[in-house]
Amino acid sequence: MVHHHRASLLVHQQRKGEAAAEDPLHADGGGMKELRGRLADYACHHRKHGHDALLRMLAGFALVSCLLLLLPGSPVSAAMDELLQLGRRTRHDEEAPPPCADVANGTVCCDRSALRTDVCVMRGDVRTQGASNSLFLLLRPNSSAAADERIRPYTRKWESSIMSTIDELRLRSAPEGDAAAPARCDVRHGIPAVVLSTGGYTGNVYHEFNDGIIPLYITARHYNKKVVFVMLEYHDWWMTKYGHIVEQLSDYPPIDFANDRRTHCFPEAVVGLRIHDELAIDAARMPANQTIQDFRQMLDDAHRGRIQTIIKEEEEEAAAAAAAAATAPAEIERRKQQQHRGSKRNDRPRLVIVSRNGSRAIENEAELVRAAEGAGFRVAVLQPRQDTELAKMYRALNASDVMVGVHGAAMTHFLFMRPGSVFIQVVPLGTDWAAETYYGEPARRLGLRYMPYKILPSESSLYGQYAKDDPVLTDPNTVNAKGWQVTKQVYLDGQNVRLDMARFRLQLRQAYGHWAAQRRRRRADSGNTQRRRPM
Repeated sequence: MVHHHRASLLVHQQRKGEAAAEDPLHADGGGMKELRGRLADYACHHRKHGHDALLRMLAGFALVSCLLLLLPGSPVSAAMDELLQLGRRTRHDEEAPPPCADVANGTVCCDRSALRTDVCVMRGDVRTQGASNSLFLLLRPNSSAAADERIRPYTRKWESSIMSTIDELRLRSAPEGDAAAPARCDVRHGIPAVVLSTGGYTGNVYHEFNDGIIPLYITARHYNKKVVFVMLEYHDWWMTKYGHIVEQLSDYPPIDFANDRRTHCFPEAVVGLRIHDELAIDAARMPANQTIQDFRQMLDDAHRGRIQTIIKEEEEEAAAAAAAAATAPAEIERRKQQQHRGSKRNDRPRLVIVSRNGSRAIENEAELVRAAEGAGFRVAVLQPRQDTELAKMYRALNASDVMVGVHGAAMTHFLFMRPGSVFIQVVPLGTDWAAETYYGEPARRLGLRYMPYKILPSESSLYGQYAKDDPVLTDPNTVNAKGWQVTKQVYLDGQNVRLDMARFRLQLRQAYGHWAAQRRRRRADSGNTQRRRPM
């Protein structure tokens, strides 16, 4: 399940405010603006005397200023020197690298400054020891640079309950010959390692992407696939599901830390993953300013081969079925008519409903399907399960023009949609903040047209369970203020929706209009390109 934690956003906003307050260039901005304003006023006032007089005045001012600056001990010179020093310090502070960005050989450095995650870097002769859940950094004999750090490499460090389930690693430096450290290397790697956990909330697709896959991309991308992933709490099913993505980030097979008892040696190890925000990538902190759209392109590359195989298998099955079918003239005519109807349908936009079982299900889903078809869409209903092959989900949503679903972890699949597509998230009572934070804003960053549909109390199954003036219906914020468990019990686990189709058809019409406008633009761009080609 997705946990509704506002602390990360509050801390982020607080830090932005503190950064602005501490910026000396902003702090002294008023005086500089006043000086610029006076000079501009002076120049305008004297313009009527002619440009020559103005130029003589400015030249004289420049000469006097230079003399004052050059005079030793001049108060103006001292003030200017201080200003220049301030500028140097400001630039230096702004360009200062993050903690542990530059780690000396033979050093263990841990950055524990972030709210969401700890990251440690070991550089030198790094050796694994699965039996003791340790990584050793071997030092020269008689070295005094001792280190002993502990870290749980998972990106939700503020959640003590889930972090307690993550295996803890001990990072130790020890001189060569130390009895506790591995004496030799069974496998020596010439490239770095990234150590991560695939435990925690694994099994929930939101957390798998937000806490695992995207942070892995952020942490490993600059290695250009020349990196080995060392996995704590390794799961075979996780590798089956995400192996195609892992192959896009590393040319080497991952290591099951707990069960591979060989000593692996690396010149460097990054323990823990970096994370930016909810389903987000901050281009300013990425090589080549990569964004969430670059991440999505990587997903395209990861699934392209498997999708092509699936299509080929389907075509072979269809060909075999056609060969086995009767070849009577009536059957041939029926297939022709079916193909004709199919060609007409293929010109319509494709809408995918991501269906839910249990809580937050759409009780009148069949009515929604009919309404969407009536609005001009080809409709498919997907109900993802844990064993649903990711490539099949990717294929369905990558080919869709609109995705509709109720707020929940499955909305993470918006990452599979093409930029410019429409994402309609049905927002149940009491989930406004989470729907916007976890899916709405990230969808906009991906380039989707996000269209939230906030239900009315009458569209919630809670409407029949509570009095019409109950805060559960009239003031969800007050109810949510009672804590996560209350939110989960009342709004997440205790609520279904029954869409008011008269209201929802407006969303469908807007989505269709957006698709039609996009298609007209593409055709116009294509026509312009054709006309610009040389004859």
